[in-house]
Formats: sequence, C-alpha cells, structure tokens
Amino acid sequence: MSTPQNLVSDRPPLQSLVRISLNVVLGFVIVGPLLGYAVASGFYTGDLIQDLQDAGSGPGFLEAVLGMQAIVTFIGLIFFPVLHISVLEHKRLQPFFPAVPQLAMALLIVAGVGLTFPISISPITEWNLNIKFPEFMAGFERWAQHEEDRLAKLTEVITDFKSVGGLISGVFVIAFLPAIGEELVFRGMIQNELWRGTRNAHIAIWVSAAIFSAIHMQFYGFVPRLLLGALFGYLYYWSGNLLIPIFSHFFNNSFAVVMVYLNHMEITSINVEDGKAMPWPQVIISILITSGLLYYFWNQYAHRHTMAPPVDGGDQDVSE
Repeated sequence: MSTPQNLVSDRPPLQSLVRISLNVVLGFVIVGPLLGYAVASGFYTGDLIQDLQDAGSGPGFLEAVLGMQAIVTFIGLIFFPVLHISVLEHKRLQPFFPAVPQLAMALLIVAGVGLTFPISISPITEWNLNIKFPEFMAGFERWAQHEEDRLAKLTEVITDFKSVGGLISGVFVIAFLPAIGEELVFRGMIQNELWRGTRNAHIAIWVSAAIFSAIHMQFYGFVPRLLLGALFGYLYYWSGNLLIPIFSHFFNNSFAVVMVYLNHMEITSINVEDGKAMPWPQVIISILITSGLLYYFWNQYAHRHTMAPPVDGGDQDVSE
C-alpha cells in the first residue's frame, strides 16, 4: 500500500476542485476551441461553425473537425492540466505512474475486459438509448434527442475514413488524445481530489464517473458511459497507476473506431454504433468473463498496491 500523498494539490480539496474546474473551462471551453477554430479555419473554405451545427460533410470538413478536436483535447485536457499540476500546484507527474508488477499482464487483462465489458452492458446501452422521460421533462427530452441526433450525425461524418491513413488519424484524435487527457483530468485530478475530500474512494470513483459521463452531453448514452467511467476509476484505484485506465480508455475507443471503419469498408457486418443489445447467452458469458478478469486483476494488483487516499493527515479510508 502506498504512502498517503497529495498528488494534485496541498490546498483544501474543495478549493482544489474549483481551481481544476476553472482550469478545464479555460482550456477546454475557451482557449482550446478558439485556437482550434483559428487553425481549422485556415484551411477549411466553408462555414465551420455552421457546418459543425449541421454536421456538414463538405470537402475538407473531416480534416478540419479532426484537427480542431485534436487541438481542443490537447490544450484543454492535457496541456492546461499538466501546467496546473506542475506549475500552479508544484507537483510532479511521476507519482501518478508508480511501478506496477507485471505491467504487461495487467494491460493484457485490461484489453480482455475491453472486449467483454461492452457486450456485458449492451442491454443497458439499448435501454438507455430508448429511454422515455416523464411528461414534465418533455422539453429536456426534445433537446436531448436533438443533441443526440446531431452528435450521432457528426460522429458518422468524422468516422467515415476512406483510407488506412485516415483511420490512423482518427485513432489518434478520437482514441489516443482523449484517453490521456480525460483520464488525467477525471481520474488523476478530479477522482483524487474527491477522494481526498470525501475520504471514501468509492464515492470519488462514482461521482467522477458521473461528471465524466455528463460532460459528453449525450444523455442517451449516459448510463453506459457512467459504468465505463467507473470501470476506469476502479482500475486506477486498484492499480495506483494512471497508465492502466489510460490504456483501457484508449483500447475501448480505438477498438470502436476500428470496428466502425471495418463496417464502413464492409469487411465486417458488426455495427458497434447501433446500440442494440447482444443476445443474452453472449451477454451472460461476457459478464462471467468480465467479472473473472476484474476479480483476477483486483486479486493480483489491489492487494499489492491499493491507492491510499491523498489526504493531509488524520484517519484514512483504506477499504477496498
């Protein structure tokens, strides 16, 4: 078990969380989009703002959107958070990545979970996709459905790769950069500070997972993304190394991107975007495999290195 430490900040947890939120808003909502728009507009001849709203598909739109998204993710979720930790809080990044025994085996287990977990929760995915809100939330339902349709159409446009080179660019932008940035922010920063504030690792994991899911603004996928965020959170909690959830996140996203490409190229008939539940025998088998892999991971790594809550002092929650 590691020595308790404040990985993100020595400030009071609430103050630290407020500062993290301001950092993310500044980088991901203001500076990143402005810089990304400026760069993308330099080579895109259409109306980028309007085409983003309408999910356009004009010449160069795919390249413009991927370029803009790469800049927004890097600036808002990697560059600004790293500055926050290292410059504003005077902390090192190395403690986020302590040694993990048999790292290759850990990553192999995580890859296995990445294959079976989406099948395990596919009935929940289908249920959430078709959820009906009560009458008093009719206005919210119309807005949520409109956003879901717009983002689904935009996703279809930006994953319509015509070549292997386009696929590699898509994996870099859609899988690699978000895996690093989102795990650094939501698990490395927010989860750690919530743990320090609540003294309860499980509350920290689920609250940070809920924030992670809500910030994607896709409420017809909120619950499966919540469960995915919790999975990343527990992988981090058990291993103590942020590389584990980063790899899991990358594997999940890149596998989906590759499967979409293979489906578009008619190499496979499997459509990972349809949101339909897999047959129950496959679901049950996947649940058993996922549970077995996670139990093995917990048994192998949590007992050796369960993250101790980064508190300033006093009693600490070391429950698993």
